[in-house]
Parts: sequence; C-alpha cells; structure tokens
Amino acid sequence: MARNATAFVCQQCGAAHPKWNGRCEECGGWNTLVEEAARSGPSGPAVVGRGRALTLHTLDGPLTSVARRASGIAEFDRVTGGGLVPGSALLVGGDPGIGKSTLLLQAAAALSQSAPALYVSGEEAIDQLRLRADRLGIRDAPVQLAAATAVRDIAATLDRPGAAAVVVVDSVQTLHVDSLDSAPGTVAQVRAASQALIRLAKERGFVLLLVGHVTKEGMIAGPKVLEHMVDTVLYFEGERSHQFRILRAVKNRFGPSDEIGVFEMTDVGLREVVNPSALFLAERERDVAGASVFAGIEGSRPVLVEIQALIAPTSLATPRRAIVGWDPSRLAMILAVLEARGGLGFAGVDVFLNVAGGLRITEPAADLAVAAALASAAIGRPLSAETVVFGEVGLAGEIRAVARAEARLKEAAKLGFTQAVVPARRNAAGAAGAARGIKQNAISHLSELLTMVRGGLADARPAGRIRRG
Repeated sequence: MARNATAFVCQQCGAAHPKWNGRCEECGGWNTLVEEAARSGPSGPAVVGRGRALTLHTLDGPLTSVARRASGIAEFDRVTGGGLVPGSALLVGGDPGIGKSTLLLQAAAALSQSAPALYVSGEEAIDQLRLRADRLGIRDAPVQLAAATAVRDIAATLDRPGAAAVVVVDSVQTLHVDSLDSAPGTVAQVRAASQALIRLAKERGFVLLLVGHVTKEGMIAGPKVLEHMVDTVLYFEGERSHQFRILRAVKNRFGPSDEIGVFEMTDVGLREVVNPSALFLAERERDVAGASVFAGIEGSRPVLVEIQALIAPTSLATPRRAIVGWDPSRLAMILAVLEARGGLGFAGVDVFLNVAGGLRITEPAADLAVAAALASAAIGRPLSAETVVFGEVGLAGEIRAVARAEARLKEAAKLGFTQAVVPARRNAAGAAGAARGIKQNAISHLSELLTMVRGGLADARPAGRIRRG
C-alpha cells in the first residue's frame, strides 16, 4: 500500500520542493511554501498502451468560422479582439477595488441581452450583487446569479445543454475542489478548479471569464499556473485615486495582444472613453517647464499622454528617483545619457517623473519625450504646448526610429498639435504628416533636442534642416 506523499508547493510560482525552505529556489519568494498532498499514480512505461489512440488531422483541412459574442461595450470588445469566442476562457486580474467585478457585471448584463449569462460569486452574497446592479442601473438585465464556491456544484449547474452561454466566476481564488485537502486559494486548488471549469467550457461551448487576485508585485496569483491555461489574460490597471482605468490584453489567442481599452470610473459604474487622448490631456497646464506630450502606441491605438518631470535640490547623500508610470531602469539610462552626451547634471538633485492620467508606458519610443521633459525641467524653459515628441534614445545619444510614426502624427494632428519632434532615421511617412499641417523637426542626436529646448521649440525649423547644437 503506497503511502501518501507530500510536497511543499510555492504559492507564487507553483514550484514543488521535497522539503520546506524559507525561500523558494525558483522565484525567490519568502515564506511561500505550503505543504500539499502530492498526486500519486502510474508513471513511466506502465502508462504506455492504456490510452485511446488519437485521431490525427492535417493542416489543409476545412476551416470553421466561429461567430464572436459582442458585448456592445466597445472598449471591452476592442481588447478581446472584436468579441468573445465561444468555448474560450479569459482571466481578468487587477488590484483590489480597481473595478473588476463592476466591469464584468456590466459586461454580463450587456451580453445577457442576446445570450444566457450566469454570474457566480464566491465573495459576495446575492443581495450584494443586486445592490451593485441597482447602482449601475442594470437591474432589468436577465443575468442569472449564484453564490457558490464548490467547483462540483458549479460544474453540475453548467454541465447541461443551454445552461449558459457566458459564465463569470468571481473569483477563482475562492473556489475549492473537495478532492484536495489544501485550502482555497492555494496553487493546487486554483489549478484544479480552473482546469475543471476550462475543460467544461470547451466541451459545452460557453465563454468563461475568471477573476483573479494579484500578488503584492501586481501579478496574478499563480501566474505561471493560470496564464498558460487560459486563452486570454486581461489586466485591469489604474490608480484608485484616478478616475481612469486601463484594460490591457497581455495574452490573446484570438486577437492582438497589448491592446488597451480605456474606461472612466463614475458613480454609476464604468463608462467607456472613446477618445482617451483628449481626456489624458484635458487638464494639461501650458507654459510649464518639465512637461512634454508623448505620442505613443498602445496595441493598435495611438494615445497621447503628458509626461511630467520635476527636479528639486536635495540634501540627501543619495538623491531620490521617484517614477510613476514608467520603467525606473530606463529613467536611469536617460539620465546617464543626458549627463554624458548632453552635459546636464543630475547628481545633486531629486528627480520625479510622472505619466499623467494613470497610464503605464512600456514602449521605448517614450525615451525622447522623457528626455525632453527632463531637459525642460533642468534648463527651466517650457516646451511649446503644440508639440508632440516620440523616439528611442541610444546610449551614444543617437535618436532611433520607432514603429508607426504615421499613426502617431495622425492622432496628434487630430487633436490640434502643430509641431512634432521625431527621429530623423525613419520611413517616408513624414511627408503625409507634414501635409496635414504638422511641422516635423527630425533630429538624429540628443544634443539637437537640447538646442531646441533652450530655444523653447518656438524657432523650430523644418525636417532635415536642424543642426546639431
């Protein structure tokens, strides 16, 4: 008779260890190992010959088109690739209180107008869900509600024809499988519960939306366990003090990744933002040193945001570097390039950098806009309010080309900007941008940017005529 074996499983990365350690050797997390029962069963050559032979197919077989389920919420459908694919599983993660449950309840209400929708809550009672629906003004939506945490009961409800076409489970960390001894929320429970529901979704063809909690580092709890199992991973981002919320796709098997949807949190729920650039720039102060407008690309959408920089004297031995919405490593690189190639000094000052509106920028094309904001703050000259900036900065101070310059210029022209500081090494898309009334200032080195900042960008000359200062 085989004895029951146990293993110590990390609750952050899912790695199994034969004995307890204070620190996980895989992810480096401290005090994350929990003892769980190890699954026992036949392994090795004994398994061969016991399975059912698979039916093999070729690549040139017939294609079947699948009709997506559009929610009617344009920003939500945009992020999912045009709608939800039947039989797919989506994971939505975000900080507590960011609005995940509100968004999915609104999406379920919109989808229920054309297909049966079920909202299963493991954290709230039915009365609490009704109070939220009343606040959102969707009490008349034909959404079915259930409060349950047992996977066996949820599966029995869904494992019948026509039970539901869209199922929301809030959240996966509250579910438990009764065949496991570990507590809900552990890696083993999350893995088993998700696997059971995803398998049932693909068998019955309903859309499964799972809400996932995040760790202290901002990642979905058990990321390697969940993200590989689902078809789409969405992150709901934003500062709770800001009214803007960003729904970002980091994985999508049925659409583009890195697509974003912008929402505004109001007293009656989330409202989609059709033109996010106008809202991000609505409260922009003009003629202030240390501010620049960056023309970025989020997924397939051009977005204009304001980058703010502040430089203040410090009495500390180690000056502070505070960053909100950008990569701290890239800020350190831009500061070093400005010192080494531009002659600006940041050794004895505190540097604060902020991306206004709560958006987080990840693309290297923001290097030049950040450098412009820092140079403006250091020199004390404000940039022209009608100027957008984009480009990548190299360690030698060179300005490198970025993708989709035409789309960036088109968005800037639509919002009334008249000048653009762009990389000199790029494609011929600049001619179309100039034809729309944007004066392009093509630069190839960081020193040219500093010359323009000292002149306030007021006497900027056409592309190709700017000399290195």
